Amino acid sequence: MSNRLAKEKSPYLLQHAENPVDWYPWGIEAFERAEKEDKPIFLSIGYSSCHWCHVMERECFMDEEVSALLNSAFVCVKVDREERPDIDSVYMTASYAMTGKGGWPLTMILTPDKKPFFAATYLPKEGGMGGMGLMELIPELERAWKNERQNAMDASDAVIATLSKIEDFNVPKDAPVGESELHEAFRELKENFDFRHGGFGGSPKFPSAHNIFFLLRYWKRSNNVHALEMVEATLRGIGLGGIRDHIGGGFHRYSTDAQWKLPHFEKMLYDQALIGMASVEAYLATGNAFYEDMARDAFDYVLKDMTSSEGGFWCAEDADSEGVEGKFYLWGEEELRDALGKDDAEFAAKVFNVEKGGNFPDEATGEKTGKNVLYMTGTIEENAVKFGMAIEDFKVRFSFVREKLLAKRSLRARPVKDDKILTDMNGLMIAAISMGARAFSVPGYAAAAKAAARFALENMKTKGGGLLHVRKDLPAPVEGFLTDYAFLVWGLLELYETTFEEEFLFEAMRLNDVAISRFFDKRGGFYLTSDTAERVLVRQKEFYDGAFPSGNSVTAHNLLRLWLTTGDRNLLKIAKDAVRFASARIKEAPSAHLHLLSAVDFMLGPSYHIAIAGQRGDSDTEALITALYGSFVLNKAVLFMPSSFESERLSRPALFGAGAPFLSIKGLSRVEGKAAVYVCKSGACLPPVTTVEELLRILDAPRTTFQY
Repeated sequence: MSNRLAKEKSPYLLQHAENPVDWYPWGIEAFERAEKEDKPIFLSIGYSSCHWCHVMERECFMDEEVSALLNSAFVCVKVDREERPDIDSVYMTASYAMTGKGGWPLTMILTPDKKPFFAATYLPKEGGMGGMGLMELIPELERAWKNERQNAMDASDAVIATLSKIEDFNVPKDAPVGESELHEAFRELKENFDFRHGGFGGSPKFPSAHNIFFLLRYWKRSNNVHALEMVEATLRGIGLGGIRDHIGGGFHRYSTDAQWKLPHFEKMLYDQALIGMASVEAYLATGNAFYEDMARDAFDYVLKDMTSSEGGFWCAEDADSEGVEGKFYLWGEEELRDALGKDDAEFAAKVFNVEKGGNFPDEATGEKTGKNVLYMTGTIEENAVKFGMAIEDFKVRFSFVREKLLAKRSLRARPVKDDKILTDMNGLMIAAISMGARAFSVPGYAAAAKAAARFALENMKTKGGGLLHVRKDLPAPVEGFLTDYAFLVWGLLELYETTFEEEFLFEAMRLNDVAISRFFDKRGGFYLTSDTAERVLVRQKEFYDGAFPSGNSVTAHNLLRLWLTTGDRNLLKIAKDAVRFASARIKEAPSAHLHLLSAVDFMLGPSYHIAIAGQRGDSDTEALITALYGSFVLNKAVLFMPSSFESERLSRPALFGAGAPFLSIKGLSRVEGKAAVYVCKSGACLPPVTTVEELLRILDAPRTTFQY
């Protein structure tokens, strides 16, 4: 029999719809019942592609004994963290405050008025190794609620006080963040860097693309070669390791080891976007084609396997298939021979480091399983040398082997997709493939970005012009969060600079204004939730970077780009105020706020206002655009002026204020019949240029080695 979750749309909640646990979705019905029956809330938070969420469901929530205890002692509430990041954020912060750790599945015990007094992550059915399982823990919690309730209430009050203190503190009036914090963040990254394998820390090891974004900017500013070396070593580890799906494309969530070999197999949309963007930037900085291959691998996977027929992008693919983590991706020696034949199987085994007993150990025992994760220890060029083959010959054989393995793998049971369409994650992906379209001159990427943007603008809006977090077919629509506005504005800005279609720029400007009106705190910074949203314990602001950059850091970048575009200095002030508000946190832990520090790098300059006057399709215009977008130029805003500065919408003062730099330039048009580029560098406007050489000299940016 189904429980109440059967009426939900979230794939994660639907995964639990057949549990014998009497689950409620988050909502007033659950809390009213808890109040009426004087029971605490058992809150379980996870997401559809979370491996340990599946383990806990199989061990506990599908178990009749555990379910009977849960149903007797609690009112049980299940939350999809991707559907309700506000709930997840508050209770994850509470978990860290109470226990010093967090993760998913997140298990919280709450009073009927939503205050937490117990926190844990994954819990087994039975205890062991000094820890309690649910069979022992539930009776203890039930007894404490009935007989020692004041202790629980005191604990919950202490947590709320801690959360309130985190969110409500005195903002320093004069605590500038500048180059010293950039240097300190770099020092922390270098101290934590794995010089042998790339990446940061030991195991598990995450891609953390915002580290790459920051290091590239630090290298550009300081000319510190070690920053670029850290970028290249990290991307090499990610691009060659088992964290990359070398057969079907895309990247897994993280590596369970320090060598990038053994992945945790779920694939998240945001990882494809962020790794793709980091690879694009690294390619533009170095000209290394390996990074182009990485970026295109991520983008092509998303367009092939993660895109709805309507153009929106789905959330994730599961780690498990047929109840086994990684089963879809792992290979035994015999399977390789069946798919490829003896000679090509031997070739594949050498390229992908296949071992006889398997290189993928059992998670519990550490013993070999006979299965292999496919990973590489050298690039295509390095492998060609190793095999004594010409590079083109190696590429042909390598592609043949991949295609045969992909065909064989397609016959397996595929992991389940989480087909939620989230505004914020779609915004990230729109930004990423727009950057890829520019850097690699791939019209298909631009077309996909436009389709996704139009889908979002048609299906993820409220009647009042704001944003929804999840597409409209949910039983109860979820109002957009700061990340929805921040990431979609980012995507629209990148899309405008790729297509120069003004509708995307103006919609970015409008949504940025809505975000300021609904999320901005006059003391500085932006709240995660709007001023009309449900208040869950406290109204949070997030500045630190997690799996993806924080909403405040991305908003700061958007504000700076729109300030360059419009000349509206109030946008610059709001961005500076956000940094000032977070200054104490930044100074305490610079490397936890790297994307916000990338915005500081933007503020410190140089920054570029760039306008291109010309006609799309003309050779002189396209040559200048190609030169601009084939260069590693940071901290810029680009406008395209067709024929002359006569675009009615671009010249309307209501949209572009008197401070807009290009409004002060007379005759912003072609020069002597040639396409021209107008550049203002850190506020100083230079004479227009009409040649690629002049443009690159002004931008002080070496051209990358690729050709269109």
